[in-house]
Amino acid sequence: MTLDYLIYLLGIGLQSVQEYLALHVLMCLVPAFFLAGAIASLFSKESVLKFFGADAPKYVSYTVAAVSGCLLAVCSCTVLPLFAGIYKRGAGIGPASTFLFSAPAINILAIVYTAKILGYDLGAARAFTAILMSILIGLIMALVFERNNGDRKSIKTFGGDEHKHSAQIFILLLAILVSPELVSFSVKVLGWVPLILLIWIPLIAITVYFSLKWFSPEERASWMGETWFLIKQITPLLLIGVFFAGIGVEVLPEEFVASLVGGNSLSSNLIASVSAALMYFSTLTEVPIIKALTLLGMGEGPALAMLLAGPALSLPNMIVINRIMKPKRAILYISLVVLIATVSGLIYGSLLA
Repeated sequence: MTLDYLIYLLGIGLQSVQEYLALHVLMCLVPAFFLAGAIASLFSKESVLKFFGADAPKYVSYTVAAVSGCLLAVCSCTVLPLFAGIYKRGAGIGPASTFLFSAPAINILAIVYTAKILGYDLGAARAFTAILMSILIGLIMALVFERNNGDRKSIKTFGGDEHKHSAQIFILLLAILVSPELVSFSVKVLGWVPLILLIWIPLIAITVYFSLKWFSPEERASWMGETWFLIKQITPLLLIGVFFAGIGVEVLPEEFVASLVGGNSLSSNLIASVSAALMYFSTLTEVPIIKALTLLGMGEGPALAMLLAGPALSLPNMIVINRIMKPKRAILYISLVVLIATVSGLIYGSLLA
């Protein structure tokens, strides 16, 4: 590799980062960070986790387990201690497995970013399929291993009282997040300035006003602390992922990618699912990587399979799951994630075709 070619590749990577840091992406990602920070600090985890105990009806425990990722704002690494806690404290293997898969899969940051970068059809498919897939995995795990529910216990929780204004601030932050897309037509006609002046700034001002009115200095400090933690934890890795994804588009031959994960065959979906399960994706980094692969010929079905299997599994993740669940349960869980992600990708690709 010559020096000139290396400089050229560095330029390609930097150009990818520059394009990523566009106004419309920042208007999506920055509010999402503040929303995730608010969820992490202002919503009590215990108020969600209490629904996994033996006292909760199955339809409640599975439903909460399938959608709780939106309220807990966890990633593939932070979900493991939560999973271990609810599993060892009495949750059944079914709801616990549903929670283990779904929580990082429907992380609100990941869903928003997927829709923005890869398209709203794939973002919606990721969220919808992850919820259904998590329930199916949980039910199968329960059917195989939880024939006797007598050993399940009630889960004791502490500090489960929600702040009475958490829901209102959530709605305001969500409005800031989705407003650019709701008025996307006017943005195309008039540009970004009217949107920022007439909608975005007033919404932000209203949110700031009620944040100061409703929350104590300690609560606001906790919120900002969680937001900053997410930003500094995710953003550097995300930019690195964008940088190398840009280089990958230039270096990888299209024929190679298309031969492995192009189209919508069973083998292409399986390769995408297994590859994602073996790799470690930091939160959100799977999106620019998959975007780069789609530019090189990856099919829509394999893209969804990778989006489903990637956040749920990685080599470090599988080691921890094996220690918590024990080998037989871990092997079945891992196999189900790979298999159902493959089938989901195959069905999604067939529907688009």
